[in-house]
Amino acid sequence: MKLTLAENIRSFRKQRRLTQERLAEVLGVTTGAVYKWESGQSVPALELIVEMADFFDTSVDVLLGYNLKDNGLASTVQRLNECCRTRSPEGLTEAEKALKKYPNSFEVVHNCAQVFMVYGVGSRDKTETRRALELLEQARLLIGQNTDPAVSELTLLGEMADGYSLLGEHEKSVELMKKHNAGGIFSDSIGVCLAVLMGRYEEAEPFLTDALLRNTTSLLNTIMGYVFVFCARGDYLSARSILGLGMDLLQGLKKKKENAPDFTDKLSMMMFALQAHIQQKTGLRRRPAFPWKRPSAWRRGSTPRPTTG
Repeated sequence: MKLTLAENIRSFRKQRRLTQERLAEVLGVTTGAVYKWESGQSVPALELIVEMADFFDTSVDVLLGYNLKDNGLASTVQRLNECCRTRSPEGLTEAEKALKKYPNSFEVVHNCAQVFMVYGVGSRDKTETRRALELLEQARLLIGQNTDPAVSELTLLGEMADGYSLLGEHEKSVELMKKHNAGGIFSDSIGVCLAVLMGRYEEAEPFLTDALLRNTTSLLNTIMGYVFVFCARGDYLSARSILGLGMDLLQGLKKKKENAPDFTDKLSMMMFALQAHIQQKTGLRRRPAFPWKRPSAWRRGSTPRPTTG
């Protein structure tokens, strides 16, 4: 908490056009005492602060420079989020104060854990990261209070795994994620940690394969969803563009073997059907793969396209 008593005494004195000697005379103190107050070398006694506030026609809070802030739960959480975003110097102090006031609030404990985790990134002594891990364990016990659908015990465990990685405890991080890898939620992180940080490439591959399949499926589902959204709006050009992204992705996954259908074929057929529908709606036609091989007359547009029969 920063008070501005010294500056305020000087400001109010000058507003009244008083010298330090005159203010000292009014309060019954020495000129040296007033000088020390205004220079911040000493603080007046409480009764003198009250007397000055009355003399200057202001409140003690204003004279002290104290601004009463909202310390309710919602405002406290908002300040903690701001500390995470800005890494303000008072962030850790603000977090500890919040924990003393709301020690059993999931929202406060979790947000304080995030504050300490953010400050722990790049820290040499790792104190903040270890404090974050303690708070995340505490947050797991309070998870029943959580109302945020984006937060669950699994997300807390993921944050803990990140914390162990920051501490260089990669084995502990991987084991925690393996133990709680429901639905492959941590497969990509496990694979990266094993391959990049621990050099265990063979062990990493199954997790990376699982992550690739899941993330590709998720991306294709997202693309298909966008195609239908754009078509519903009549924005067929955007639908065609994002559909092309999906088709390129499938082609990249396709196994290069003759007469060997795989899981990409069904999706590819669906996308070709959608592409035909979109091109019909827009009047677009698929361009030949090698336009420079068209007959010269066709390229110039002077004669109709060749026909057969």
